[in-house]
Amino acid sequence: MDYLTEGIALGVDLVILAACIKQYYKNKNAMAMIQGAPYLAINKDLKEIVETHPEKKLSYVSIRGTVKPLGRPIVSSNNPNVTGVVQLLRIKEHVIQRSTTGFWSDSERVVQEVHNVMPFSIGNKGVHVEVADPLAADVLDMDTISDVFNPTVPSVMDHIWGFFAGIRQRGVQSTEKMLREGTTITGIGELVYSQDSNMLRLQPPSNGAPFYLTNMQVTSLVKKLDGSKRNYKLLCMLFGTIGLVIGGLIIRKYLRHKDRKLEESKRKQQLEESRRKRRRQMRDQNLPENQICVVCKNNPIEIILLPCGHVCLCEDCSLDISANCPVCRASIEKKSVAYVA
Repeated sequence: MDYLTEGIALGVDLVILAACIKQYYKNKNAMAMIQGAPYLAINKDLKEIVETHPEKKLSYVSIRGTVKPLGRPIVSSNNPNVTGVVQLLRIKEHVIQRSTTGFWSDSERVVQEVHNVMPFSIGNKGVHVEVADPLAADVLDMDTISDVFNPTVPSVMDHIWGFFAGIRQRGVQSTEKMLREGTTITGIGELVYSQDSNMLRLQPPSNGAPFYLTNMQVTSLVKKLDGSKRNYKLLCMLFGTIGLVIGGLIIRKYLRHKDRKLEESKRKQQLEESRRKRRRQMRDQNLPENQICVVCKNNPIEIILLPCGHVCLCEDCSLDISANCPVCRASIEKKSVAYVA
């Protein structure tokens, strides 16, 4: 319990530090892979390039083209003039919630989230590359079509109930996002030639590399990841320093506690030795043999051993004897002070 507060603080710090380190290396590795991925133009030669590789597959490449639906596109729920291939509909509830400390703070939770996906391709100059499983992308850039917040007008009863329940409704936010038809995007992933559909397909890499569908150029994406990497590096340094400070405080507290224990032990030994010296000075040296300790043959008998009942030890010798009576060898269960007249 002496280190509970410091231990909790150090544990929280280490969890945050581990998360920051993980994100730092994730961005660093992603940058290295993106920079090492060849950029291939979408043209009539692209199919031949892919077919020349083993298994008709390129493990990690970047391409850039225009989004085109492979079929009937999705029509926006809020703007019938907007069509796309990936749609996100989200309903989020906003509330003011009372914490355990008694303070009120804003909070939100997703009530409903729906994705609608239409098969689509990335094309350029009449050549198209089908995109597989776009929702698996680490980055999927979509345009916000609608973002509406409908505030709640509470009644008097709502205010009373919210005060006792510890939660008050603020309103509901409805958001629609879409990957629009005709948008120019950069796709970074695994490029394969599918003989079934006789079409090139961009899909999430099988080696676990990040999959991107973004409206940014490759250089802009690398700069964004580099900025994120620097931020996580600073956070790692910050929480690493905090961890060292907390660890130093724990070590200092432990050393102080250890030194205090040693001082108390020394003080106790000194007091015990002083008490023994005073007892020796007060003892009567002219005692009959039956009143002298059977071990040291010097000090008077002062301790009774139970349950055998022998009074045969001085207090000094009794400290080192705890198993068997030196007279009858019976087990010692208890020792008490005896006054011999």
